[in-house]
Amino acid sequence: MKRALITGAAGQDGTYLAELLLSKGYEVWGMVGPEPGEYLAWAAEQGERLHPCEADLADAGSLARLVADVVPDEVYNFAAISSVALSWEHPALVSDIDATGVARLLEVLRRRAPRARLCQATSAEIFGEAVESPQTEETPIRPVTPYGSAKAHAHFLVRNAREGWGMFACSAILYNHESPRRPPSFVTRKITDGAARIKLGLATELRLGNLDAARDWGFAGDYVEGIWRTLQADEPDDYILATGEPHTVRDFCEAAFSRLGLDWRRYVVVDPEFYRPVDVEAPSGDAAKAKRVLGWEPHATFREVVQMMVDADMQRLASATH
Repeated sequence: MKRALITGAAGQDGTYLAELLLSKGYEVWGMVGPEPGEYLAWAAEQGERLHPCEADLADAGSLARLVADVVPDEVYNFAAISSVALSWEHPALVSDIDATGVARLLEVLRRRAPRARLCQATSAEIFGEAVESPQTEETPIRPVTPYGSAKAHAHFLVRNAREGWGMFACSAILYNHESPRRPPSFVTRKITDGAARIKLGLATELRLGNLDAARDWGFAGDYVEGIWRTLQADEPDDYILATGEPHTVRDFCEAAFSRLGLDWRRYVVVDPEFYRPVDVEAPSGDAAKAKRVLGWEPHATFREVVQMMVDADMQRLASATH
């Protein structure tokens, strides 16, 4: 039975990956911080092969103790501060967790579990003002946000560990991937939750920032399969996971509101308060390498992802009001 350690286990990707690994017969350790929220209850429902555990990327000692106890075959690092907006307010904190934290984890694995295979969740934000579209694994890295810079640093640290220490260390360069488990702090979930509230008479408007901002949105459930496949390959490498189809925030609003029979233009208000200091151009990833080497490709369409999120928010809010 393979042993897997998932950091950031309580998040969207961590829970989807845990379900996938459990279905494949793994024993899984899910690393969370001191405030796991609803994760412990969720983990208990998954069965005895999922073990919640506590450690911190900011604390090398806690990581060393955990890795020594688990001795994992595979490690999936999702632990990060994933808010681009927050990275502008607290760049040092984001750098410490999202970049230096990865250095701590790599060092611990090198010393305590050198045969473990690592997949680092890297963000498409590393490309920033990309010089080409779609982006490939060879596109120059030039981030324009503190979050993107931290993720770029981590990306290079993984490459260093692979080439310098001979570790089986991979980066999955993830483009935006959504689901009903996405926290409300993300604009996608803000839109689907807002549309559901308006439909149910719980709100009258939805305030958003730049409607022209575009992203390459896929389904988180598809992406964790690609992440898992990176560690099943014969050799370690870096892979882009993306749909190759960018859509704007305006497109997301249209898809969400139309699912409920509403015209988004009647309810969405553009508010400059929600604009970012700097935003990337419309990113679009080329996942041809992942398809060729890993046999991976996304399945859920953009509209299907939006619809499943809207339906989940409608069900949740309708249940709460009855």
